[in-house]
Amino acid sequence: MAITLHTFKNNKKKRKVLGRGNSSGRGTYCTRGLKGQRARSGGKKGLKLKGFKQNLLNLPKYKGTKSIRPNNQIVKLGELETAFGKGEQVTPGTLFEKKLISTVTKPVKLLSGGDLTKDLQVFGCLASAVARELIEKAGGKFITIEESTQDDTIKEDTKK
Repeated sequence: MAITLHTFKNNKKKRKVLGRGNSSGRGTYCTRGLKGQRARSGGKKGLKLKGFKQNLLNLPKYKGTKSIRPNNQIVKLGELETAFGKGEQVTPGTLFEKKLISTVTKPVKLLSGGDLTKDLQVFGCLASAVARELIEKAGGKFITIEESTQDDTIKEDTKK
């Protein structure tokens, strides 16, 4: 049998035509049951909204706003003492390699938990005042992101 246009079957289900009398086979009640609010026109929508109003009232109320600035990843000085050798550079990249932080994209903050005896060079990290003091007391160097960009612009100005 050849496939031609007149041999294709229409697979779409026809919409039921309601409310055309008993003789059409569609019944008097048109799939709405007997009497009551749901049998009337507009009755179904109103009932749903009545129960839904309580759901709207019980939604959690969030107050204030959420900050778009990411949270700092915290690293303590005791962890730096065990992970790094004497005179090494501490950057977000090296902290990520040693698995002290989870990602390089979020900012890193050093806190003063534990003792630090090695002189480390810290670049591109935030630090608390006590942590910065302990790093410099141990003979290390601390350069923030802002200071490193200012140094680069000064170097470029002197080259011109």
